[in-house]
Amino acid sequence: MAEVASTPSTSLPSTQSDSLAAAIEVQNYLKARLSASKNSPSNESGKWEIPIIDLTPSFSPSLSDRQAVASQIHQACITTGFFYITGHGIPLEICNNTLALAERFFRELTPEAKEKIHMKHSDQFRGYEPASWTSVNEYETKETKEGFNFGYESGLDPSGGDGKYVELDGSSEAGKNLWPEETELPGFYAGIAQYYGQVLQLARHIFRLFALSLSLPEDYFEPLVTHPGGIARLINYPASKNPSPLPVDDEEIGLGAHSDYECFTLLLQDSTPGLEILSPSGQWIAATPVEGGIVVNVADFLMRWTNGRYKSTVHRVVNRTNKQRYSIPFFFSINYDAKVETLPGCLAEGEVSKYPPITAGRYVLDRLGLTLKTGGY
Repeated sequence: MAEVASTPSTSLPSTQSDSLAAAIEVQNYLKARLSASKNSPSNESGKWEIPIIDLTPSFSPSLSDRQAVASQIHQACITTGFFYITGHGIPLEICNNTLALAERFFRELTPEAKEKIHMKHSDQFRGYEPASWTSVNEYETKETKEGFNFGYESGLDPSGGDGKYVELDGSSEAGKNLWPEETELPGFYAGIAQYYGQVLQLARHIFRLFALSLSLPEDYFEPLVTHPGGIARLINYPASKNPSPLPVDDEEIGLGAHSDYECFTLLLQDSTPGLEILSPSGQWIAATPVEGGIVVNVADFLMRWTNGRYKSTVHRVVNRTNKQRYSIPFFFSINYDAKVETLPGCLAEGEVSKYPPITAGRYVLDRLGLTLKTGGY
């Protein structure tokens, strides 16, 4: 049985050591942002908003219509790094059914069934994740969330993929996800597959809009997503022990402050609030759920491609209510064997890139490795 990959050593080959150095650099940046936020005055109430972008015109055959949506995305990316999308094309029924499947997973699956698919049995951080197994940063106490993690399979991809998919560590696709048995949770896999296929296709569509937002050809990124990374999570955030609109003690942090690792994230969340975004001046701003909407946030690869122009925004989850909260983030990546390096068009004359090239999968694997807690659970 394979154990979860540990944090790589300093004797790794250069492509691995470079990605680990980049992962550690992000953690140090996070530490600095959190330290500064503790001393920041609370004076931004009502001044900093997350935009809502209607994607409907982006499906138009008119390039000018698509460009208009891309321009809104560009503005969001250079300011908040977060935005909601509506008119995205995934039926509300499918979204609601998928959230219901997340609830079923955590409520109905027995401890014995969860143990069989525990992420300790995976070398790719897949499977059931108890709250005490990981923490997204070392600067906060334990997280209360529990999760279930799975990734790309060609059978989940409506396009079928190109047959060349590789995992985070460069290995082949076979046998990497850990699924509950059909008898343990009837209809679970089929329902998850239906949503995953739709959100994957939506991510490809949005990536074309990101290309337009950067004044690139609309299909610029398409050669990089022929067998893309696409890790998804079902997450359960327990109800608060002390429901309050005011800040809670650290032991009730659902998911600690972090930035996402890949290109961008598509977050499906239920109606229970909890997502909070760290504003440029260091204030935590609630991202109240928008009915029928999906949250999009810029992640590290887009920040590196744009030399920091697009913001990979720090965020966290704190459930301050007396209800369970369920969410399903989908982390869209380029092919894991592809490189991420600053786009020439994002460098002014004489400007040097802030970020050295990295291999996509290795960087994500190193970031995940830094979340493991010593001693397990």
